[in-house]
Amino acid sequence: MDLRGTVALVTGGNGGLGQRICHALAREGAQVAVVYAQSRDQAEGVARDLAARHQVQAAAFGCDVTDQAAIERLVAEVTARFGRLDILVNDAAYNRSVPFADLDGLTPELWERIMAVNLTGPMRLIKAAAPAMQAQGRGRIVNIASVAGLGPTGSSIAYAVSKAGLIHLTRCMAVALAPATLVNCVAPGLLEGTRATANLRPEQVGRSAAASLLGRPADKDDCAEMVVAMCRTETMTGQTVVIDSGRVFH
Repeated sequence: MDLRGTVALVTGGNGGLGQRICHALAREGAQVAVVYAQSRDQAEGVARDLAARHQVQAAAFGCDVTDQAAIERLVAEVTARFGRLDILVNDAAYNRSVPFADLDGLTPELWERIMAVNLTGPMRLIKAAAPAMQAQGRGRIVNIASVAGLGPTGSSIAYAVSKAGLIHLTRCMAVALAPATLVNCVAPGLLEGTRATANLRPEQVGRSAAASLLGRPADKDDCAEMVVAMCRTETMTGQTVVIDSGRVFH
């Protein structure tokens, strides 16, 4: 799909990886809806930067991805502002570090919060965005998961399970929305300079980087460029691509 003139909605667009994704899409000519949960000023700054650097339209939109009514308003506002919706990137996520053995620390409230943001939120956003894409006869959806979804690792059991669910949701939605809308997934390993990494214990960050074949964290720009490739593709759907400096093979 030629991305020039398309409209991309990126949740978590003001985050460390989200900003890279927004810029990568804007460089290809996409107009960008930068979606934030709390940091309005930062998201508006990202939108201004996108417009200035890439000469595209960009705007910030607030949304709590756990709120169905807010999601419906978001999609309506984005389509009203830009006239269409071609790309959805589900990058918003939440985590909190709880060692796997600390089952008491994994409270029901924390489990529900992580699932609501990381798995149910993307499902709701896909359902809300899909009708516009299907009506246009084309669309691209990219979910941002994690290598934690491929094995029992990560910041907590809840986080790992939520990302495993997101990977399988990708496959299921690829079936549901074919052939007009393609659905794929990027599963990064450890990324530096993100809110998710900031919530990890220092020793966990060190172990994750040292365990990779390349001995360093994954690159955010590599992840962003893979998102672009998944938006441009015409024949890949239901796939998850791992970018983790050689830590996990599957």
